[in-house]
Amino acid sequence: MPEEATYHIPVLLKESIDGLNIQSGGIYVDVTFGGGGHSAEILRRLGGKGHLYSFDQDADAEQEFLRKREEGENGNSTDNFTFVRSNFRYLYNWMRYYGIEAIDGLIADLGVSSHHFDDFSRGFSFRFDAPLDMRMNKRAGKTAAEILEEYSEQQLADIFYLYGELKQARRLAATICKARAGKPIKTTNELVELASPLLPKDREKKDMARLFQALRIEVNHEMTALKDMLAAATTLIKPEGRLSVITYHSLEDRIVKNFMKAGNAEGKVSKDFFGKADTPFTLINSKVIIPSDEEQQQNPRSRSAKLRIAEKK
Repeated sequence: MPEEATYHIPVLLKESIDGLNIQSGGIYVDVTFGGGGHSAEILRRLGGKGHLYSFDQDADAEQEFLRKREEGENGNSTDNFTFVRSNFRYLYNWMRYYGIEAIDGLIADLGVSSHHFDDFSRGFSFRFDAPLDMRMNKRAGKTAAEILEEYSEQQLADIFYLYGELKQARRLAATICKARAGKPIKTTNELVELASPLLPKDREKKDMARLFQALRIEVNHEMTALKDMLAAATTLIKPEGRLSVITYHSLEDRIVKNFMKAGNAEGKVSKDFFGKADTPFTLINSKVIIPSDEEQQQNPRSRSAKLRIAEKK
């Protein structure tokens, strides 16, 4: 990893961990370890009791964990911590593997770590010329370049519209398909050169970011993984246990909101025999929690963050 590729400062650290209502001896899960900031605070509050399982599928995150453990940082040398190198969509399977039938709380920070954007070799950012990879797990799955080469024009248009909310989705897809007929699109610069003329100049950077976001979501199957993880969390969390989730864009926020409201991604509330809504959670915060002005100034990454907290009934 390049030296400049550092991990992000944890967003809404106090608010999100406060929301977990940490209980001494409890079992907690951080499904987005990243640089370990949220995990470190959970471990500090557990004080050597209970257990924390932290997930991350990225090899860089695993190396960060190993480094901090060797240096004795963040409490990761304690016996009550387990690092799981895996996509969080397999949460339920891993908990069964470790013999855990129920947990007291789960936190997820769904943002992409700053180091992914700063590491030019990964292709997450249009700021650097790099191979179009975008895989969180570099061991598996299609790269962004392969998706641009293999998907149909309709499939690409759907991705750009659904995951990037781009009005130019059809034109972008048509332009890409026409260009790839002559030469594969393999680098970030090649994609930027194709897309730039189609984007309004007054919002070119914002729409370019949405284009790259859409590809990243598809490459990593982020929406499917999120739904699988939330379904597992809904099953695993004990009564009075907490679910604390930080989102950054409307697609994932809608899914989280629906799970907390109804226990499913569609937000369909079932009713019991007496017609009373049968919902798995009670919302702790009726309105989303956003970072303070001070945090937004100190950490630009936090500006689009929203925190939702719910308690299992």
